Amino acid sequence: MRYLKFILFSLITVLPALAHSQTAIDSVLTLQQCIDIAIKNNLDVKKSELLMETSHVNLNQARENLLPTINGQVDHSINSGRGIDPSTNTYVKQSFKSGNYGLSSDLTVFSGLQNLNSIKQTSLAYQAGRMDFQQAKDQVTINVITAYLVVLDNTELLNQVKNQLMVSKKQVERLEILEKEGANKLPSDLYDLKGTYGDNQLTVVNTSNTLNTSKLNLLQILNIPYKENITLQPINAEELAKQTPNSADQVYDIALNQLAYVKAATLRRQSAEKGVSVARGSLLPTISLFGGISTNYSSAAQISGQNISYYDQFKNNYGTQVGVTLRVPILNYFQNRNKVALAKIQLQNNIYIEQTTKVQLKQNVEQAYMNMISAYNRYNVLVEQVKAYTESFRTAEIRFNAGVLTSVDFVVAKNNLDRANLNLINARYDCFIYNKILDYYQGKLTL
Repeated sequence: MRYLKFILFSLITVLPALAHSQTAIDSVLTLQQCIDIAIKNNLDVKKSELLMETSHVNLNQARENLLPTINGQVDHSINSGRGIDPSTNTYVKQSFKSGNYGLSSDLTVFSGLQNLNSIKQTSLAYQAGRMDFQQAKDQVTINVITAYLVVLDNTELLNQVKNQLMVSKKQVERLEILEKEGANKLPSDLYDLKGTYGDNQLTVVNTSNTLNTSKLNLLQILNIPYKENITLQPINAEELAKQTPNSADQVYDIALNQLAYVKAATLRRQSAEKGVSVARGSLLPTISLFGGISTNYSSAAQISGQNISYYDQFKNNYGTQVGVTLRVPILNYFQNRNKVALAKIQLQNNIYIEQTTKVQLKQNVEQAYMNMISAYNRYNVLVEQVKAYTESFRTAEIRFNAGVLTSVDFVVAKNNLDRANLNLINARYDCFIYNKILDYYQGKLTL
């Protein structure tokens, strides 16, 4: 009974603590945690890993094809009627039991270097598989970073529109007080501000929905259930707005040597080249060594009218053989020549894939670089614009509160500042996203 009380007490005290800890972990996520979760849960990454493991098994098999084959054989039979007695190799007409036992081995000495070239081919294919696996993880990382930043962007936008809503709310409350006191000279000002306040409320609702949608998109990439209360650790704003020091051509040159999927395309082209060598090897003669030992038994075996024992037959019928086999391909439905032709076609296809990969990379780098420059220039312009509109709104608010500025002019000044602030937030996150894409192309995707 005392033991059960101890267990109950432990559950009461420990489980709430664990639940609180789990809630804390689940409700606040860092960018690195999101990336780790996504890579662990992403099915494309898992499938890519399986393909890599498959290519590794193929490589092991290619290496093991250099080993000799060793096979054992045991045959037992019951014969009735007329048959051949294996002990005398003559026909007998009786029922008897017989058995044959053997062990054979075969070793390929030369086969047009097919085995060696096959090892090189599968080794290059395995390396390409490793690059594909890395590319799958890199792609998930980029997707997570982009989705993560969109959530942060929308979070900051929501905070901004809430601040705009508070400004409108305070002005509406001020004018309502003046209206009650009869000090409001222009009743239309109150309705103009109420209309602006309604617009701000709608913007908050829309921005909140956009934020929830971006959270859903991120959690779907992580392949975990949606939780509305998920919050993300923010990124230092100073790190967001910058531009890469390298030119587009420099980024491209680095990407050719660093990017996983470019390396994979090159490795597959090299593997296809070895595939042609493997196919050509099938046109050459094959030399192999073989050897074996064997023995047999028959219940019909006799000597001087006495049956020979199983042990004596097993020992006395023992024999060995060794030899060399030369196999020259002369005509095999032109299969070997067609193998060469197909291997050459596969090689040309891989050459085109490699060239296409490099062309697409060049275009993607140029587009990302242009987007980064555009976002950075837009950000710098918006910084100055926000400064100007901030001062303009400050002056307009003072004049409006003093009754020397119409509500229309006040709303215009407020909308200008609101729009500039929202544009500045978007431009700042755009800079960061495009710079991270360029970092990815350069193989230095740091968080």
